[in-house]
Amino acid sequence: MSNEKMNRMKELVSTLNCAAKAYYAQDTEIMSNFEYDRLYDELVELEKETGVTLANSPTIHVGYEAVDELPKERHEKPMLSLGKTKNREELRDWLNGREALLSWKLDGLTIVLTFFEGKLAKAVTRGNGEVGEVITNNARVFKNVPLSIPFRGELILRGEAVITYSDFEKINSQIENVEARYKNPRNLCSGSVRQLNNEVTANRNVMFYAFCLVKADGVDFENSREKQFAFLAKQGFETVEYKKVNPDTILDTISYFEKKIENYDIPSDGLVLTYEDIAYGQSLGMTAKFPRDSIAFKWADELRETVLQEIEWSPSRTGLINPVAIFEPVELEGTTVSRASVHNISIMRNLKLGIGDRITVYKANMIIPQIAENLTGSDSIEIPKVCPVCGQPTQIKQVNDVQSLYCVNPGCEAKKIKSFTLFVSRDAMNIDGLSEATLEKFIGKGFIHEYADIFKLERFEEEITQMEGFGEKSYRNLINSIEVARETTLPRVIYGLGIANIGLANAKMICKYYRYDLAAMQTADVEELSEIEGIGEVIAGAFYDYFKNEKNMLHLQNLLEEIHIVTEMVDESAQTLSGMSFVITGSLEHYSNRNELKDIIERKGGKVTGSVTSKTTCLINNDVTSNSSKNKKAKELGIRIISEDDFNAEYL
Repeated sequence: MSNEKMNRMKELVSTLNCAAKAYYAQDTEIMSNFEYDRLYDELVELEKETGVTLANSPTIHVGYEAVDELPKERHEKPMLSLGKTKNREELRDWLNGREALLSWKLDGLTIVLTFFEGKLAKAVTRGNGEVGEVITNNARVFKNVPLSIPFRGELILRGEAVITYSDFEKINSQIENVEARYKNPRNLCSGSVRQLNNEVTANRNVMFYAFCLVKADGVDFENSREKQFAFLAKQGFETVEYKKVNPDTILDTISYFEKKIENYDIPSDGLVLTYEDIAYGQSLGMTAKFPRDSIAFKWADELRETVLQEIEWSPSRTGLINPVAIFEPVELEGTTVSRASVHNISIMRNLKLGIGDRITVYKANMIIPQIAENLTGSDSIEIPKVCPVCGQPTQIKQVNDVQSLYCVNPGCEAKKIKSFTLFVSRDAMNIDGLSEATLEKFIGKGFIHEYADIFKLERFEEEITQMEGFGEKSYRNLINSIEVARETTLPRVIYGLGIANIGLANAKMICKYYRYDLAAMQTADVEELSEIEGIGEVIAGAFYDYFKNEKNMLHLQNLLEEIHIVTEMVDESAQTLSGMSFVITGSLEHYSNRNELKDIIERKGGKVTGSVTSKTTCLINNDVTSNSSKNKKAKELGIRIISEDDFNAEYL
């Protein structure tokens, strides 16, 4: 075996693992699906050719590693990925003369549900195939998961959590910050399913479609996969759409799905073929990574060759400058396309793009335009050294192995316009009549320099009413909307400030944690902020840095002089746990879940955090003697570990 082949395998393993980590664990992309599949297939061929499989090869490891914020649990049976093909004839040969079920391969997050005595007891993500994340509370708010079913034995099933394209578009349209929008429904679903606060999950319209029954005590399915699907439907589960096929009907059935996907609202990246005969499928066993009773079919992407005409650099309010490829228009999946996001500098460099290069383009999952390959590879695109809006220097920053371009000028007009657009948006100050185009005009004329200036626009009545598109009526409507916006809530203000990574949900959590005390929030340190459930170090750091900036504080003070924040009413006499901080872990006996106990503690003025620190009052764990990481940490710090009963007796 040549060193060249071994080095190439090492390079492929490293590249693919980085891409998988970004996609599955960090909800971002550093390469297209097309490119990932191409490199993966190259690695498979090299492994066959050399007979060597490296220990960390993605061909023997599946999924993402569970993140620290959610409890982890080992699956009863390993969740293997599927072998795949893009060849329809290969699917017919794979049947070997037998019947099978052909169903959608949905593009979301795989979940395992467990029911005991008719009730949903547990929900776990696929994770790395061996260990997943426990998301039971989130699964309870999926839109179509039954919480109670007729079957009373132990039932374990697998399915896909998804968000439809229509809901994806609706949710994205409500995010004013363009670069904060989700790139695809799968990323949105992954983030929604793995939330620490299931209120966020509940608002995302997550759907669950069952595709595999793992266990149902005492039920005879007469060796039929189809009867398993019928049983699940009878229990109230929505299942993936499927068709029974044989070697004579499979090609026509694939065509049926292919036609349907053009207008299918549920994200799908292919089909799955599973033997109808359960015993036969199980008798085939499995490889190190793939079961042999099923195979995945991925759509062969419709590729079109075109010419790259331009890279458009699109600035945003946070300073991120996104590269967008402009190419000669081509027909793809029935529509004309001429633009495709390149996402970041890393992807652009991997593609070695240059103006005039011949490129191939496709629609990922037949929906989103992407560049598949650069046939020329001139690698001649120059990264802008100055921002296209303000002309000030740019800077390349690397976060989680992804390089992106930023404008570092805090006074950039693009940043101002985008920031003010967010500030007046519906979830922030909710001011009608101030579109991005209007804000651009007002900023350009010097009417607005900071947020407080919006509430002083009456000073420019004569000039505004003389502007194109404005008259007395539209001016008066704008002023009335501004007057209504003067009375607002603290979470709206915090969100409207445009602090990096602080959405409305995060703003609400921070405000609630500090009992709507702005002064306390302004003086909080990163460690304290990081203790808030759902607020990690990155968000905490951004929040802390914002309030340590003197200019930001001056602008906030000026704003506060123009608005009235409605005070949240707190019953001080009931705040018996004020100043105390608790951590809850393990199973509970007197409360349906941890959130119920958490709500009680917070209503009494206490805090509930996700990790044990020196500021923790006590750790609540019914298994006081366990060797869990939280118990060990509490013992190291001298923090009391008490049971649920002890907590109720001592603190309630």
